[in-house]
Amino acid sequence: MFLLNRSAFDILKAEIQRRCAKDPAGQIQQEIALKRLEKLCTRTGTPLTLPQLRDTLDDLFPDFSEKVLQRAARANRPPSRLLSRLTFATIAVAGVAGGVWFLNLPYPMIRYPVARTMPLVLLPSFMSMDHNYRQAIALTEQADQLVNRATSSADFELGETKVKSAQKHLDALPVWFLGYYPTMYCSWFSCGWRFTLDEFQQARKAVARMEARLFQETNALEKLATAERAIATAKQQYQKQATLDQKQTALAQWQQGMDELETVPRETLAGRTAQTKLNAFKRDFQQVVGFTADNARSGSVIQSAKLAAETAQKFSAKPTQTATEWVEAKKLWEDAIAQLKAIQVDDPDYIQAQKLLQAYQKNLTNTQIRLQQERDSVRSYELANQLTNRLLATIPEGAKRMTNAQLSQLYEIEQELKKVSPKTTVYAEAQTMLKSAQSRLR
Repeated sequence: MFLLNRSAFDILKAEIQRRCAKDPAGQIQQEIALKRLEKLCTRTGTPLTLPQLRDTLDDLFPDFSEKVLQRAARANRPPSRLLSRLTFATIAVAGVAGGVWFLNLPYPMIRYPVARTMPLVLLPSFMSMDHNYRQAIALTEQADQLVNRATSSADFELGETKVKSAQKHLDALPVWFLGYYPTMYCSWFSCGWRFTLDEFQQARKAVARMEARLFQETNALEKLATAERAIATAKQQYQKQATLDQKQTALAQWQQGMDELETVPRETLAGRTAQTKLNAFKRDFQQVVGFTADNARSGSVIQSAKLAAETAQKFSAKPTQTATEWVEAKKLWEDAIAQLKAIQVDDPDYIQAQKLLQAYQKNLTNTQIRLQQERDSVRSYELANQLTNRLLATIPEGAKRMTNAQLSQLYEIEQELKKVSPKTTVYAEAQTMLKSAQSRLR
C-alpha cells in the first residue's frame, strides 16, 4: 500500500495548479510540491493522514486549503475490512453464478455429464423448461379456441397475442430435452413435460397454422372494412347528387363496393359476415335502381350503356394488361355502343346517345389498337425466345466467338424484340433481352 494514492494526489495537484496558475513565481513551488507528492505515491507504507498531508505542504503553502486537505485525506484512507470482505463475497457470488450459468447452457455435451453427477445444479434449467412447457401448452389451447372458433375480430386480436406468447415459450424449449426426464427434480415438483418430438412438432405446426390463419383473417377483415366504407360513401353520394349522371356514378361505386364484398374469402369469419351484409346491400341497391334478381339492366338504355362503359374503363385503367383483358374491355365497349345505336331518332335521349356514341367508338378504337399491339408484342417476344433457345443450342460450351450464322440469328432476335411495343405486358422483359442481344452484336 502506498503512502499516497492516485485519487488523493489528483485532488492535491488540482489545488496546487489552481493556486500557482496566476503567479509566475509560484511555478517553482508547484514543481517542488508535485515532485514531493509523486515520491509519496511510489513509497509503500501506512497511508498519510490529514496532519501528515498538512505537514508535507505546510512549508511551501502555509495557507493551503483545509477543505482540500480533508478531501485528500478521505480519499487516501485504506478500504475497510468490511468493504474488502463484501467485495470478495460479491466476486465469489458472481463466480458461482457464472459457473451455474455455464453449466446450464443448452448444450447436451455440458448438460448430460452435469445431469448424471450434479443434477441439482441444473435446477434453473428444469424450472425454466417446466414453466415454458406449461405456458406453451396452455397458450396454444387458448389460441386454438380464439383463432379457430372466433366469433368476432376481438377474438382474433386476443388470439394473435396468445399465438405469439405460445411461440415464444415453444422457442424457449430446447429440442434436445424432449424425452429427457430429470428424476430428482420431478420427484420434488409435479412435471408435466415428458412428451415426444412428434408432439413437440405438432404443437409448433399448430402455432404456425394459426399464424397463417390470423394473416388470412386479418386481410379478409381489412377487405370487408374497405368494401363497407365504399358502399356507405356511395350511398351518401347517391342521396346528395342531383343529376342523373352523378347518381349513376354513385351507383357504380355502390356496385363496385358489393363486388369487393364478393371477393372476401367465404371460409373466413369476414367472408361469412360479408355474405350476410351483401344480401342487405343488394336489397337496398335493387330498391334504389329498380333492379330485380333476373334483370341486371336499368330502365334506361343510356344508363345501361354507361354502366357497361364504366366497367370497360375499369378494364382499361391499368398501364399494361393481357390480351384477354383487352378482349373483355372490347366486348364491353361494343355492348355499350350496341345499346346506344338501338336508340331511335325520335327518342328524347337520341342527341345525348349520339354524343356518348362518338366517345365510346373512339375508346373502342383505342382498345382494339392496344389489343392488337399486345397480341403482336407477345407473338414477337415468344418468337424471340424460341430463336434464342435455338441459338443457345448451337453455341458449344466454352465458345468465345460466334459464327456468322449465329450472328445472323442474333440479329433476327434483335429485330423481333424491337417489334415489342411499349405499354405491353412483355415490354420490360423484351427490353432486357434486347440489351443483351445488342451487347453481343457489338
